[in-house]
Amino acid sequence: MGGSSVSDTGTAGTVRGEDEVVDLCRDLIRIDTSNYGDHSGPGERKAAEYVAEKLAEVGLEPRIIESHKGRASTVARIQGEDPSRPALLIHGHTDVVPANAADWTHDPFSGEIADGCVWGRGAVDMKDMDAMTLAVVRDRLRSGRRPPRDIVLAFLADEEAGGTWGARHLVDNHPDLFEGVTEAIGEVGGFSFSVNEQLRLYLVETAEKGMHWMKLTVDGTAGHGSMIHKDNAITELSEAIARLGRHEFPVRVTKTTRHFLDELGDALGLELDPEDMETTINRLGGIAKLIGATLRNTANPTQLGAGYKVNVIPGQATAYVDGRFLPGHEEEFLADVDRLLGPRVRREDVHADKAVETTFDGALVEAMQTALVAEDPIARAVPYMLSGGTDAKSFDDLGIRCFGFAPLKLPPELDFAGMFHGVDERVPVDALQFGVRVLDRFLDAS
Repeated sequence: MGGSSVSDTGTAGTVRGEDEVVDLCRDLIRIDTSNYGDHSGPGERKAAEYVAEKLAEVGLEPRIIESHKGRASTVARIQGEDPSRPALLIHGHTDVVPANAADWTHDPFSGEIADGCVWGRGAVDMKDMDAMTLAVVRDRLRSGRRPPRDIVLAFLADEEAGGTWGARHLVDNHPDLFEGVTEAIGEVGGFSFSVNEQLRLYLVETAEKGMHWMKLTVDGTAGHGSMIHKDNAITELSEAIARLGRHEFPVRVTKTTRHFLDELGDALGLELDPEDMETTINRLGGIAKLIGATLRNTANPTQLGAGYKVNVIPGQATAYVDGRFLPGHEEEFLADVDRLLGPRVRREDVHADKAVETTFDGALVEAMQTALVAEDPIARAVPYMLSGGTDAKSFDDLGIRCFGFAPLKLPPELDFAGMFHGVDERVPVDALQFGVRVLDRFLDAS
């Protein structure tokens, strides 16, 4: 894989990054990269080729790696001014969760601009960051501005199904692509939360919960639906998942969440009570969903399956559960799950991955704060934990310190948390342009 050559940046024109980012985002949204988890998605290869073309236009030598037919990722390296310094990874995924067009105000794969926003599946998760990254890189290479150190770019398949055919495949089979990388930025961080007219917090992801996606099975005795039947697999499983789904796991305030709450208390001028987390969360408005789920382990039933005819009692019932655990609390989580399910339920992992956490300090964090304040004088970067998971879990295995930093300055009324996997996903045009400017400054400072 070759690096960039500033003297050979192609003839892509002189369009600035913040002018180009909207069109890049719209183009990516129009490529349907829905990930159904079964290799049936139509567009990851097409998205990888689109990204590779945009990178090649400015002199890079991108490499497309296909882990399975159609499941493609694109990787490229930009040579920095000081090759002796450790490299920085900027990663994003090109796949999205499916969307039903009938539920949306604007077609989810149209990339339409309306009400000052780009609408579509992936607008915030995470084709916005993909577009911002492309826009910044293309602008810098067109104008001959190398970053201070090497940058590895990775546009990845399959994140929405755990990353098996994307980041995990690259880490396991092509670790040389990330040689020298010590730090990384990716999704679900760097977005704003307006406290008041004098202060806007920008939440940088420094931790994320681990996952256990589980299949639950109960075996019973098949029989005729008209008879008295005390060994009904559906009944047994339903009672077990109801216990699990209604259970409120205990509050566990991790060091990342404690840091965030301390920053929030300082911003609000309040002493937040760790024994009364509900009151604290209620102060967070649109980001309450994101933060509330980081105070405890969670286990949400998501699928049920049993039977094939109304008058036949089935011999087996199954369910699927999305389980998430806090850093340092995996054993406690699994013990609680097994206690709630009881001895009749057989539990097996469909996909499991670790929790990750890093500290909120160092030169990279300072570069984030510097870049944010330069574009928003009332900005303050603060750490937080993501309740979901990202490809950072895979890159952590290479010893890479990972942050979520996809900077967006958002209007206070936008339900940003609700955009993720939600209907009418959209991102403000000016937030995309803001993100390009911040990322450009960040690269200079990092």
